[in-house]
Formats: sequence, structure tokens, C-alpha cells
Amino acid sequence: MRVHFIAVGGAVMHNLAIALHLKGYTVTGSDDEIFEPARSHLASYKLLPEKYGWYPEKITPDIDIIILGMHARADNPELLKAITSGIKIMSFPEFLYEQTKYKKRIVVAGSHGKTTTTAMIMHVLKTLRVKFDFMVGSSISGYVTMVSLSDESTIAVLEGDEYLTSPVDRRPKFHLYMPDIAVLNGIAWDHMNVFPTFDNYIEQFRIFVDKITDGGTLVYYADDPEVKRIAETVPGNIKKVPYRMHGHFQNKTGLYAASISRTIPVKFFGGHNMQNLSAAKEACLAAGISEDDFYNSIQSFEGTSGRLQKLKENEKGLFFYDFAHSPSKVKATVEAVAERYPDKNIIACFELHTFSSLSKDFLPFYSGTMEKADSAFVYYNPHQFEHKKLPPLSKEAVKEAFAGNNLSVFDNSKEMLEYIINCHFPSPVYLFMSSGDFDGCDLKNLSETLLNNLI
Repeated sequence: MRVHFIAVGGAVMHNLAIALHLKGYTVTGSDDEIFEPARSHLASYKLLPEKYGWYPEKITPDIDIIILGMHARADNPELLKAITSGIKIMSFPEFLYEQTKYKKRIVVAGSHGKTTTTAMIMHVLKTLRVKFDFMVGSSISGYVTMVSLSDESTIAVLEGDEYLTSPVDRRPKFHLYMPDIAVLNGIAWDHMNVFPTFDNYIEQFRIFVDKITDGGTLVYYADDPEVKRIAETVPGNIKKVPYRMHGHFQNKTGLYAASISRTIPVKFFGGHNMQNLSAAKEACLAAGISEDDFYNSIQSFEGTSGRLQKLKENEKGLFFYDFAHSPSKVKATVEAVAERYPDKNIIACFELHTFSSLSKDFLPFYSGTMEKADSAFVYYNPHQFEHKKLPPLSKEAVKEAFAGNNLSVFDNSKEMLEYIINCHFPSPVYLFMSSGDFDGCDLKNLSETLLNNLI
């Protein structure tokens, strides 16, 4: 089968292209820009386009399927050529469903915790040598790609993103997956550029739950009032499994997850990750995994790239990076680090990068999110407002929105990083949070600079 990707450079798109290449498909693709790590990843499989741009001549009758990415526009010349040529066009969520529609689909949704919960389920299945398909939103140690499809598996584990499907299909991606087992973590308003009100955002999760297959299962976080209200609307033919944050503690010997019947050592920390642990456990039990097998397997789970990822540690301090961007995730991540290291100096640095985070009306939702840090820094690039067609924010407005006397605001990344480097915080734990990259900052090098300066 021959497949052509329009906007092949996307995080999931380029991984799907590689997955199909590994499956034996003939794969081509186009894009007007491709950033790292997608560029190197595609190049390593000889799938990187020879030159950037859109070339209608690439759309030939021998193509079986066009897979359309969200980065493309509705007037994309290759897309228009494909439409007039009558070639089948699919978004990647549509394609994933077609590839997995005869398998048991576990779909993990929610405003936060999706990637980690999905990765936990994948880790358990892999440890138990269960064959499964998957799509996850971040690279995970031990996996070649973020997407895998095979003819031998009977289970598919999919991260259910609520963002839009494609430029010509404005449905959220997770509406297309039709879960047999749906996981619904907490809900906190996000993506206000496409979901302008909280009620509109909530409605997308109600629709997601309505898509559960007949006789399927809803695993839901019972301590989130919005999630609980949605679960109450589920018809009687759907099995409802509530969960809460898993019991946990730490002492001088390490980190532990605990229940009435057992205590196990774990390699991750934070209340939000213990919530993810409970979600993953209930999803695995619904898929037929025993409780003993789950707990034995999860002990070796070390987390995912970009989710409380430790970049450096020495005898003087630590440095973590987290993909956090929504208020609930920023708050949960800062609190997790503060709880884990109560005797250290917590230095939290957050970049406003998404459309929502840079919006004047959304910014107050960040109030108090960084109050558990000893020193907090917020950065934004002023050029992003023009790029996203948003009115600019002043540093004073940002500081007022976040609240707290521990917080400084910068609109120049170089100045902020130089300031942090020159502070020489005693016994520090640095936590850098962003869905961007602090204007191209190499966080690994920064961690070396900050912690080596303390020796």
C-alpha cells in the first residue's frame, strides 16, 4: 500500500509515517517546515522530504491513501489536488481507528495525565509480553516510535487528545476512536482558541463518553466533579469504574505506592502520578490483566520523556523538565516536586507558550499555581502575541495574574537565564516547565551549567 502524508513533520504524523514504513508500506510525505526531533527521526528512515514545501505533482494516481495533518491548511495545494483526483483522504485519527477497529481499544482522555497514564498501561502490557498497538503523545524509553500498528495484536492503547482532527475535520481527535475501555482523568479548561467556553470544552468529553462501544467500560476519576457529572450520564449498558488517587508515601528508603493489601516500591512521584497509577490499574484490570501482574509490572516504570524528566542530579541539586502548560498541570507538577523534596530549595520556571496561556482572559487561572516554589519565574516571548494574533500582556499583568510574592516575570529569555544562573541557589531543585523551548534553550546544557556551578 502507498501512503502520502500532508504535513508529515507533526509529532504523531511523522511517527505514524515511520510505523507504516516499518510495516512495509510505501511512504512519502511533504511539509513546509520540519523541526527536531522529527527531522532527524524521518531522515534516519530516509523519509525526510528532499525539500520543504507543497508539491501537487507528488499527488499521483498510484497513491492509495492521503493522511492529512492538522498543520496543513484547508487550501493546501496537495490537498486540493488529492480532492480533485478522487484519492482517499483521512486524518490520522480516522486512519488509526480503521487500523484498530477490530481490536479492543483502550483510549485515555482528560486535560492532564493522558501521556503518563497511556505509557503506564503500555509498560504493563509490554512487561507481560502482551502484543498491542499504540499511539502515545511523547517518546518513551524502549520504543522506537510513538505509534505502532501490527496485524498480530488484539489490543490498541491510544492517547485521546481533545484537540481538532484536521483542517477539514473540526471534530476533536478522541471522538473518532470509539473506545471499548475509556479512561477519563480530570478536566480543566484548555485550548480556548478552539473551545471558547468551559461548557463547550466539557461538551467534548461528554461526546467522547457517548462514543464508548456497547457493553464497554468507563474508568473515571471520581474526585473531579465535572468528570463525575459526565459519568452519571452514562447509560446502564456501560460499566462504570470510579477511581481515586492511589495511596502513597515516601521515607528514607524510597517511594512507595500503598493499598490495604500491598505496598510496592515505585520510581515516580507526585499526587498526579498516583492518580495516573490508579487510572492505569483500572484500565488494565478491565482489559483482563490481573492485579498481581499489574503491580509486579508497574514497579519498573520510570516515566516518560518530558514528564517530570530528571535531566541532571549531583550531590548539590537536581534539575527536572516537564511539559506542563495548563494551570492544573503546572500546579500539580510544582506541588509534586515540593512534596518530594521538602528540605530543598524549589526553583520553578514556567514559559507561557500556548494560545490559552498567553490569553488575557485565561491567565487568571494560573493564580497560585507556583506558590509551593521557593522562587518562581515566568517567561514569555513578546513576539508570540503577534504570531498568535493576541493582544500583548505586560509583565505587571502576568505577575498580578499568577499572584504570590515569590514570583518574577521576564520577557527576555537570555536575561532570565542569566539571572537564575547568577543566583547560586543553595540546595536547589530546578523545575523548568514548558510546551515550548525557552527560545531554543538547551535544557540539558543549562542543567549542567546550573548544577556544576555549585560544586
